[in-house]
Amino acid sequence: MTIAVTRKISPRFNECEITHIERTPIDLDVARAQHADYVKALSSLGCQVIELTEEADLPDSVFVEDAAFILPEVAVITRPGADSRKAETETIATVLSPHRPLLHVKEPATVDGGDVLILGKNIYIGRSSRSNQQAVDQIQDLLKEYGYTVIGVEMHDCLHLKTALTKVDDQTVLINPNWVDTSHFRQFHWIEVDASEPFAANCLPVNWQIIYPTSFPRTAKKLVDHGCKIIPVQVDELAKAEGAVTCCSLIL
Repeated sequence: MTIAVTRKISPRFNECEITHIERTPIDLDVARAQHADYVKALSSLGCQVIELTEEADLPDSVFVEDAAFILPEVAVITRPGADSRKAETETIATVLSPHRPLLHVKEPATVDGGDVLILGKNIYIGRSSRSNQQAVDQIQDLLKEYGYTVIGVEMHDCLHLKTALTKVDDQTVLINPNWVDTSHFRQFHWIEVDASEPFAANCLPVNWQIIYPTSFPRTAKKLVDHGCKIIPVQVDELAKAEGAVTCCSLIL
């Protein structure tokens, strides 16, 4: 059984951290309805959804991906780069502990799960405003006994590495090559986002299907042409908080 951990939206969602886009008002009712449909999409793909209650004092806490990343052997609890988000890891550690041994990133390292891309035994970490080189070094040390190689990746003009590229399957990435050092990903087949849809590189593969935003139809067609089965979700209200489809769940 695939498990998906999600969390309901905080009533303070409008106080979320914003870095690379202009802040615009978020309609909480619309955001919550979109998130509920996202959770339904996970369930439709066979996931057992563990939905955590809202964290009233943690505006960004719906974005559970940033609090951890999960490997077959262990779960790594992150140390988010924004101080307002550091407390988000506490409940995530509690919910993951029955399923994996936990490893913890410690000060002075900072890393958001949105900067962590796992492709086989390589773990790529975007060096962003939220994730630093100390995290790359520390996570390499934490995971060396499991045979992983941790690689820091230069990126720019976007919040997280997974804003610039995500995994489609074991051989394929969805990528905006303008926002990331592409030299690390030459061995993969690329599906490049349509030039008119720069934020379209975030997709969520679950059980051989792809959860993908309705906002990017031209890039969605490229995924379909590649042979992907798309599960469309509307997440444009969540995107006002720099959120995307990988951000709202942790998949075990």
